Amino acid sequence: MRNLAHWSFSHRRLVLAAWLVVVVGLTVIHSAAGSDYRDSFKLSGTDSSDAQALLEQSSPRTSGDVDHIVVAAENGSIREPAVKSDVTAMLEKVEGLPHVGSVASPYAPGSADQISKDGRIAYATVTFDEQANDLPTGAIERVVDVAQESAGEGLDVQLGGQAIGQINQPSTGGVAIGFVAAAIVLFLVFGSVFAMLMPLLTAGFGLGAGVAVIGLLSHAITMASFSSELSLLIGLGVGVDYALFIVTRFRQGLLRGLSPEAAVVDALDTSGRAVMFAGITVCIALLGMFALGVSFLYGVAIAASVVVSLTVVAALTLLPALLAFIGPRILGRRTRRELAQRGVLSESDESPAWSRWAGVLQRRPALFAAAAAVLMLVIAIPFLSIRLGSSDEGNDPSDTTTRQAYDLLAEGFGPGSNGPLQLVAQVPDKQAEAGFERVLAAAKKTEDVVAVTPATVIPGRDGRPAVATANVIPEGSPQDASTTDLVNRLRDETIPDATAGGGPRVLVGGQTAVFEDFSNVLAEKLPLFIGVVVLLSFLLLMAVFRSLVVPLMASVMNLLSAGAAFGVITAIFQWGWGASLLGIDRTGPIEAFLPVMVFAILFGLSMDYEVFLVSRIYEEWRKRGDNREAVIHGLSATARTITAAATIMVLVFGAFILGGERVIMLFGVGLASAVLLDALIVRSVLVPALMLLAGKSNWWLPAWLDRILPHLNVEGSESTSTDPPRLTPQDRPVTEP
Repeated sequence: MRNLAHWSFSHRRLVLAAWLVVVVGLTVIHSAAGSDYRDSFKLSGTDSSDAQALLEQSSPRTSGDVDHIVVAAENGSIREPAVKSDVTAMLEKVEGLPHVGSVASPYAPGSADQISKDGRIAYATVTFDEQANDLPTGAIERVVDVAQESAGEGLDVQLGGQAIGQINQPSTGGVAIGFVAAAIVLFLVFGSVFAMLMPLLTAGFGLGAGVAVIGLLSHAITMASFSSELSLLIGLGVGVDYALFIVTRFRQGLLRGLSPEAAVVDALDTSGRAVMFAGITVCIALLGMFALGVSFLYGVAIAASVVVSLTVVAALTLLPALLAFIGPRILGRRTRRELAQRGVLSESDESPAWSRWAGVLQRRPALFAAAAAVLMLVIAIPFLSIRLGSSDEGNDPSDTTTRQAYDLLAEGFGPGSNGPLQLVAQVPDKQAEAGFERVLAAAKKTEDVVAVTPATVIPGRDGRPAVATANVIPEGSPQDASTTDLVNRLRDETIPDATAGGGPRVLVGGQTAVFEDFSNVLAEKLPLFIGVVVLLSFLLLMAVFRSLVVPLMASVMNLLSAGAAFGVITAIFQWGWGASLLGIDRTGPIEAFLPVMVFAILFGLSMDYEVFLVSRIYEEWRKRGDNREAVIHGLSATARTITAAATIMVLVFGAFILGGERVIMLFGVGLASAVLLDALIVRSVLVPALMLLAGKSNWWLPAWLDRILPHLNVEGSESTSTDPPRLTPQDRPVTEP
């Protein structure tokens, strides 16, 4: 690390030029190639995926996503001849567009149920030839444009469904707000424009390269539509934080009288090592999602890991080069004048305020530890009632066509019309068809079912049996708990009872069932995922700190922080506590993939603070040999920086709440609350209190284990001189008038 610091400092122009070429080049290539983000929830071996496979085999052109075109007459009836003529002409145009397999008009024979009872609202179903995640964005946009050309003069036309939702890409406006918020905090902390700019520039270069790379990777790897936004959210937070820790150490070195180069080397040899280790931990936690075996999450994990990796590389190469250009100007004017006069301004990195707090904490560590633990557990209580699922389009921003189509359908036909369940079965003969009809009859009598459409038999292709399909309209909306219960009731009771005497295997499919299966698969694999991430992090920390107690404590604390974050998310988005303050007008289930991803991200971020805090305590322990002194001095030296970093991260994550995209809001609220609680309660109170109580046991490791573990050093090279080079008269800043 010292060699890298020396090289980056000495070759500052080359490093800066290389980063400029890389970022600009990647951005140009990305602009030319574009992105190809797609959502894919395919899960082999589930009812919904088997149902989709049957439809694809029998009728590929009509086996794709089924969306809606909803039309509403502002005055009068949708059946009026002029309105009917306009709508029919529009639907014929849509049916002729690429990737559109068929369009079922509300005016076709036998389609009276597609017109509301008051005659004001009607809908047509558009069946694409591919699933939503496989459709080109341009084809979907063309359908929307052609359909809405007929709007106006008393006719409202809106479109909804999974495919249409693909064009509602989340806004990245939160990035700009996050940068501004981070700049304000950095200026307040450092009191210097240059010190404020260094972390922002470093994070900006890392994010610029990262966004371009994942945009290009989206052509080769399936990445969810929110991958870019989420990666920006994570990358901005960790990028600014990583640079902040190094800049803080650099400034401390200058105040101790080190030359700029010696201060850069010292900063990278200490904080730089911690940054690298913390970044590796974040990536391990993110890539741990591969243990789930759910392909939907692979692209998200890769995208976030790429951005985090590039912010780490920027912090370890670009930042030293920028610091070489800035030198002592990273200090305020008054500080530079005093440094020029006195040569050394500070021999200690400790904050007086945090030293006083550490003194209070060490007098009653058991009381503070108990109070902090109880508080975190109380905040986590709502997590016990979390309901995983998938929010429907009723949660989309009110100005989107998907939200307006959802509201019109719910008004005219009931909320269940927005997410019909699909019954699918192979029917090789008349007897099987009769068995399918028995299932439909039983489904009509099932609780929470509003209607069941007549069966449609699709002739088999290439010698395969025919396939029968029908839709079941639930009483509740797609995200309601009653709809989830209905899916399970159909599968576990209604269908088995109706086919007990013999009949076809009837599958429950459709988008609502797909999301339900997705939730179940993730819930089953979540314990494995948590176990893998916790175990890997435990082993890394054990190798770094030569201890069993410290990594065990860190793992438990990170789980506690995650539980509290999920408690906040559940209370706001599921229970509705304070939801109106965030502009949330409808509660619902928590996205099934959110606990997995938030845990991965939070575990990595929490480990950042753990590494920065405990590495300094470990450094003091090796220097002093007294655990109590090590904890007090380590906390005093790092707490101010950790809280400043946490403040930045909270503001950055909080800025993404303003975008209105529910998934991103979930991540923003969850991560912001988690970081706030982790920094203020866990790292500033609970961890140091427990370490005070544990005493020398913190650093116990069996001799046999110590011999076989690799030695990983994050507190700095042992070759670092105890009397590092001081500023020469030529290096000292000129006193300004």
